[in-house]
Amino acid sequence: MAGDTTGRPLRVLMAKVGLDGHDRGLRVVARILRDAGFEVVYAGLRQSPETIAAMSAQEDVDVVGVSMHNGAHLTLAPAVVGALKAAGLDTPVVIGGIVPPDDVAILLDEGVAAVLGPGASNDEVVATVRAAAARPPLGPSD
Repeated sequence: MAGDTTGRPLRVLMAKVGLDGHDRGLRVVARILRDAGFEVVYAGLRQSPETIAAMSAQEDVDVVGVSMHNGAHLTLAPAVVGALKAAGLDTPVVIGGIVPPDDVAILLDEGVAAVLGPGASNDEVVATVRAAAARPPLGPSD
């Protein structure tokens, strides 16, 4: 079971940001997490960072999972992190999809909790989301 310290299942919001219409990977990861005992809130395609932040607050999620396949990850992923912070949330963001290796460190510096690339195993996906949910909250200088 993928639970938190209260014993409830971890809740993950899964979304695509911007105009990227490719959602197969997002659906596959949502199913992997659901089968591992997570509660998955599927926001779907064409979400804005602000919509993701609002849904995260409304659904009381532990992690936000965002799928990136359009090459805009250096713009959109930090925008999601910023929208969450602007909403007063410290929800970790895990990015999955096509992200060049050189961009991973940039995304981590921008506040993304983790990046999963193509070929990540089911076990790696589950472990990464669990680790993101368990990380300590970011401080004011982070």
